[in-house]
Amino acid sequence: MIDLVPMIDVLFQLILFLFVSTTFAILPGINLNLPQSTTAEGTRTNGITITVSADGNLFVNADKVPIESLDAALQSLSVSVPKETVPVSLEADALVPNGTIVKILDSLRRTGFTGVNLRTKE
Repeated sequence: MIDLVPMIDVLFQLILFLFVSTTFAILPGINLNLPQSTTAEGTRTNGITITVSADGNLFVNADKVPIESLDAALQSLSVSVPKETVPVSLEADALVPNGTIVKILDSLRRTGFTGVNLRTKE
């Protein structure tokens, strides 16, 4: 007769290890209605997150920034690698006007950030 208790102990240890070592993406506490996309791909970025809410509030990472001073906020970010290689995730509510998105993209180009991902939902 085979004793299953040691095997169950090992299984529980493995589950505990996987549970503790798993990292979760920390999303900002800003409520957004992301636009729908049929070709969306999952990506993970450890760079800069720019969030625009439906009421026009703009956040760089977790800091609220007026759109007029977005260039200065992006310039003040300290990055250890060239700005061209820093991934930027742009999260905008579906109700945000296209002109606002264009202003943000222009500001990113002016400050040297070129790798931009647009966040959508599938």
